[in-house]
Amino acid sequence: MNYSSALLQPSLRTRVARFTDRPAVQNFILAVILFNAIILGFETSDAAMKVAGPLIKTLDSVCLGIFVVEIALKIYGRGFAFFKSGWSLFDFTIVAISLIPATQGLSVLRAMRILRLLRVISVAPSLRRVVDGLVNALPGVGSVFLLMGIIFYIGAVMATKLFGGAFPEWFGTLARSGYSLFQIMTLESWSMGIVRPVMEVYPYSWTFFIPFIMVTTFAVVNLLVGLIVNSMQDAHNEETNEKTDTYRDEVLQRLLELEALIKAQNDVRKD
Repeated sequence: MNYSSALLQPSLRTRVARFTDRPAVQNFILAVILFNAIILGFETSDAAMKVAGPLIKTLDSVCLGIFVVEIALKIYGRGFAFFKSGWSLFDFTIVAISLIPATQGLSVLRAMRILRLLRVISVAPSLRRVVDGLVNALPGVGSVFLLMGIIFYIGAVMATKLFGGAFPEWFGTLARSGYSLFQIMTLESWSMGIVRPVMEVYPYSWTFFIPFIMVTTFAVVNLLVGLIVNSMQDAHNEETNEKTDTYRDEVLQRLLELEALIKAQNDVRKD
């Protein structure tokens, strides 16, 4: 009986890996990340540092120590596979940056410690799914940006030639026209701020601005949103498939262990 239990007993590295993947551990790390973000916010307050500066720095060091222990356990539990995961490399980089001494020449690193808050993305599955969706959408987003760039260039050239003479501050150059058209696309003071003054000089200028808004704001931007939403859905499906594959691999591993156990017991009986 003890021999059978020994065969089924997972290795120490496996137990460590399972421990770091437990929801309770993940929630604890998430709580530490949020607490550390609050502590880093207190460090920007001179009044708070005067009252409890040493305590704040101690708590910050404790949080950093917890992150270092977590990363060390994950590296030990997963081995080289740890560095094959993009999110694991992300966590490792964030913690490594925090460990670099903030000397006078590298004082900017003290400000970069707030990057630890970004670890919420890797810990929270919903946020990780959003980022995965954004990354997967980059090829399609690049095509949309290219299309928008072409539309903006055409619109900027037309606006400069049509309205540049009377409104040089808005459409005097190609760059100014592009910036004004970007403001119009965002619908920020586009009517009373730009279009209506232009229409006082060029009454039919609405035939240019209205189609531009329809194409850029309502068509291209919605196309961009649709690409991102579809990519997020694909990322969610991939995550679900990955969980299914992981569960299947665990079941197969247990079956192999049971097969080895049965074979070992049969060998013992034969002897």
